[in-house]
Amino acid sequence: MKIFINNKAFRLFSIFAVSVCSAVGIFGQTPSKPLMQQINVQTPSATPIPATTPTVKPIGSSSAVSTVNSSIPVLREVAIPGYSGILVESLDGKIVMENLSSLNYNPASNVKIATSYAVLKTFGPEFRFPTGVWTDGSFDPTSGTLYGNVYISGKDPSFNLEHGVSISNELNRLGIRSVTGDLVVTDNFIMNYSTNPQRAAATLQASLDAGKRNATINKSWQSYLLNSGKVGQVSNVPSVSFTGGVYVQQIPSNAKMLFTHESAPMKEIVKAMMCYSNNYLSERLGDMLGGAFAVSRIVQQNTGVPANEFYLATSSGLGMNRVSPRAMMKLLKVFRNDLGKMKMTFNDIMPVAGMDKGTLAARFDDGFDRGSVVGKTGTLGNTDGGASALSGEMNTRNGKFLFVIFNMKGSVPRFRSFQNSLVSLIQSQFGGALPMSYSPVSLDVRMASTRIVYPNTNTRQRVSGD
Repeated sequence: MKIFINNKAFRLFSIFAVSVCSAVGIFGQTPSKPLMQQINVQTPSATPIPATTPTVKPIGSSSAVSTVNSSIPVLREVAIPGYSGILVESLDGKIVMENLSSLNYNPASNVKIATSYAVLKTFGPEFRFPTGVWTDGSFDPTSGTLYGNVYISGKDPSFNLEHGVSISNELNRLGIRSVTGDLVVTDNFIMNYSTNPQRAAATLQASLDAGKRNATINKSWQSYLLNSGKVGQVSNVPSVSFTGGVYVQQIPSNAKMLFTHESAPMKEIVKAMMCYSNNYLSERLGDMLGGAFAVSRIVQQNTGVPANEFYLATSSGLGMNRVSPRAMMKLLKVFRNDLGKMKMTFNDIMPVAGMDKGTLAARFDDGFDRGSVVGKTGTLGNTDGGASALSGEMNTRNGKFLFVIFNMKGSVPRFRSFQNSLVSLIQSQFGGALPMSYSPVSLDVRMASTRIVYPNTNTRQRVSGD
């Protein structure tokens, strides 16, 4: 008889029953605030994500019949909802459970695993986005006035309100409190999750000048000071006023750099993006590489997955993407190996269930389940008839296992319940869940690890937290 475990009481009873048999020899996602403030990314101008992709057709009703391949009897009896592909393997490649793993599915936000791999592979975990501060003017230290323009260049997707205030603070530390010229940003400048440079420039001006700041900017700055451990280190309210206008143009050749604001390291940005499944950050990170096609090619070239089993239309997972569980498993293996070379694990770039805030905060969060699963969720309520995914690594008393679960054409809540039950059931076959060695660090603290860098010894050279 097929079984489907969909409540905690039944699940606990099943685990208990399996344990007794063994003795006789038988052998959810509701994202919250990711950084310093609420993120609104549903504007087409900011993130143009296609609802459909001309070259990819919807997956119709499949005639494929689920046939679970597993050496464990209880896993062969699991009832699988919807149109689903599953692949669970030990770290040495032995199949624990497999179902239709060579077919394609919509992986939803599991695409972010690919985007994270591609940016870390290309730029490295310690890469920081630079935002340069330039001027073509001269400074009068007696009056604290800069006679000329200030230019800002950079496309840091995590550059936010508090970072504008920190630039103001650094200008104050140089003695600059007023600028007689214009505030100019380059056409690729991003701020406060807006890719419109004119809007970003206006937001920057408001964050630089204390007289123009609103309550949201002030709150972001205070939160930054708290999370960076710099409360009490900034005695005055940072402020720089401009008498000129706000423009978008290129930096002139006669401008000289004052300093550079550097973002938190790439690994921290990826961790925040993955924990909250942030579509905006994922798309911007993918843009750095050339978009979804470039992300696909990096994965294909480094993992050997065939193009017909790994096609991405977006870098975030929105829209119609197509990936097989077999291809995602190859990516997980290569990704895990490369992270090891960087002295990192999946815990460093994905949410740990029940311990990190975000999409896995309320899943696998009780008893030994808490901290035993690290992975990436995926949810699309309407696309492809409803899609849900969960992929990553589970820990048990008898070893670690990689898993990929792609569910389509059905109820997303039911899919999530199935994923939770299946992972717990598999863990029970190997001695039960075992928490990983992991000490969570607040994502706001991670993202507050920005710094200011000076270019040469002619300008008050130093490297510090901003």
